[in-house]
Amino acid sequence: MIPANTTGPGGVIVRYGDTDAAHVLSVYADLRCPFCKRMELGLGAVMERAADEGAFAIDHHFGTFLDDSAGGSGSLEALAALGAAVDEGQKPFMQYLRALYADQPSEDVDAFADRDFLLRLAGEVEALHTEAFRQKVMEHTYLPWAAQVSAAFETSGVTATPTVLIDGAPVAVINSLGYAVTPETFLAEVTPR
Repeated sequence: MIPANTTGPGGVIVRYGDTDAAHVLSVYADLRCPFCKRMELGLGAVMERAADEGAFAIDHHFGTFLDDSAGGSGSLEALAALGAAVDEGQKPFMQYLRALYADQPSEDVDAFADRDFLLRLAGEVEALHTEAFRQKVMEHTYLPWAAQVSAAFETSGVTATPTVLIDGAPVAVINSLGYAVTPETFLAEVTPR
């Protein structure tokens, strides 16, 4: 089973924005990755606004390699829950993605493996206050899909998160101190010349 509003072979890409956008921002991330959290908190709203204004569509590619390196299954479980949010539409997906990063546990704590924790975070997103969403999370509806998404990430050639590309060209989103670049720096990099 594949969530609605996905693209790519097997629905392994979650697109935010216009399906026919002239430019595509590809974001590779792991939901347990602390640097991905820093990118999201610093630039997530900027990316979303730019996509809303038609500058580009955002293709989200998710990996779960931190489950292997840190132990547990939180990346995979959170990704499966995110799949249930994708079913509700692009905005609920983005809002839930932001909620997951905002309350991301430390890397060595596998809190995302707890479905009750994932549902509690979804409480911040009004569109996810549905029995259908709750049931999909509790029943692991999208766990097989999450595994496919992770497998696609592993064969993508991307070796670190976050990795961001605009039309295939790398974009710096984390500075030398390990924090998100400024919105101005990011927008200057992704604005077509």
